[in-house]
Amino acid sequence: MTIAYVGTYTTPGRNGHGNGINAYKVDARSGAFRHIQTLGGLENPSFLAIDRTQRFLYSVHGDRSEATAYAIDPRTGHLKVLNRQSTGGYNVIHLAFDATGRFLFVTNYGTDSIAVLPIARDGTLGPYSTLTTVSGTPGPHRREQNNIRPHHNPLDREGKHFFLPCKGGDVVLSYRIDGKRGVAVEAGRVVSRPGAGPRHIDFHPRKPLAYVINELDSTITTYAKAGPNLTPIQTVPSCPDSFTGYSTGAEIAVDRAGRNVYVTNRGHDSVAVFAIDKAKGTLSPRQWVPTKGTVPRFFAFGPGERYLYVANQGSDTIFGYRRGADGKLSPTPIKVKVGSPACIVFSGGATS
Repeated sequence: MTIAYVGTYTTPGRNGHGNGINAYKVDARSGAFRHIQTLGGLENPSFLAIDRTQRFLYSVHGDRSEATAYAIDPRTGHLKVLNRQSTGGYNVIHLAFDATGRFLFVTNYGTDSIAVLPIARDGTLGPYSTLTTVSGTPGPHRREQNNIRPHHNPLDREGKHFFLPCKGGDVVLSYRIDGKRGVAVEAGRVVSRPGAGPRHIDFHPRKPLAYVINELDSTITTYAKAGPNLTPIQTVPSCPDSFTGYSTGAEIAVDRAGRNVYVTNRGHDSVAVFAIDKAKGTLSPRQWVPTKGTVPRFFAFGPGERYLYVANQGSDTIFGYRRGADGKLSPTPIKVKVGSPACIVFSGGATS
């Protein structure tokens, strides 16, 4: 049984139309979603993560200052709140587990800080011990770069370092966790173009490469990766050359074969597919597919990568696309109406 969990924006300040976290059973053949639960009473559960045992789910809350732990019922897939903990800052925006599963690394976008929350055996979150301040110099954008604005903190493939694109500071940082003290320690940084606004990052599954979607100038940067350090080797536009409107980059992911990079563009309202050069790791555009909605904030591959699901925050929809053997996308009848979707994660078998 595969379950999809969808986080949403719920508050007027985010123009939120969501109602909490929604759970869906995923059809093994068609990839379609069937709704099974709404867990309400939550404000902006905007990003979600499932632990490796698939017994617990965690959320952070946009424009708020907390993270929440949930138990997953193994029989039904339903969620139950376990506990909440403060993240020590405002507008907590992302979360990721360390390699041991003992800590949850979270980022406070609004107040430029990181908290490391210990995870107990019963799945509950403990309080953080110390905040780590994210330092740097804000970029030139008058509205979007008033502070450093750390935006995304995934763990690399080696399980050693968290990488932190900072939209406001035009920099990508890396951190390791000091397990004894339970705090994040900076390990490296690389500066991007002024006003680029690095937002999200993903890693090649086998080669020492990383790819960053830059939100503010709608570009993708390819980096050579050596442990905690990145070296830029290419930057390309995320929208086609023929597009002259305003757009911002949103999500990025590398497929598990390491052949393609996928990104979403908000404004152009598309999913873009870029081929990865086998020798150099650089990108070349292959396809732009309309997202059938507005503000495609997020997308996720279903387990097995047969389907890709796009969350259109602005039009309250999720659409599914079939992914071909060549990595290109084609539309399907899959459509889900859900208010202000912001994140999709999957638990269970590899059906899709």
